[in-house]
Amino acid sequence: MTINLSMALVLAVLYSVGFYLLMQRSLMRILIGIVVVGHGANLLLQLAGGPPGRAPILDAVGLDEISDPLPQALALTAIVITFALTTYLLALGYRSWVLVGHDEVQDDVEDRRIAARQKPDGAMEEGTAAETESSPEDTADSHELEEGRK
Repeated sequence: MTINLSMALVLAVLYSVGFYLLMQRSLMRILIGIVVVGHGANLLLQLAGGPPGRAPILDAVGLDEISDPLPQALALTAIVITFALTTYLLALGYRSWVLVGHDEVQDDVEDRRIAARQKPDGAMEEGTAAETESSPEDTADSHELEEGRK
């Protein structure tokens, strides 16, 4: 099996752009990243299936000429999973927009507080544990969380 260089480049670009968008804070960018990675996965599955062949009906053609239906079934599954994730993230983005007024994913203040308590003595410090525990209410995230709960 030969590798098509242009298709490999298209796959690399799709995965690069998709994963870059997945690492953003905005839910809409994450959504677009999931869609782009989903398209990359579909293209990868189609390329893994090899060149197109005839329908897999036995006794009509030789075994060498039929196409493998497994990559096409996997691509169909990937399309369904991407569609489900897209609708879920659209619902999350809409709900976040209604409650908070934006769709950015915030840091969880309580998670930071728990992580600061469980740091071992030799761990690298972002801030002291005393600062995190003493005034977690003073951070911008906690104010936005409180506004979102009201």
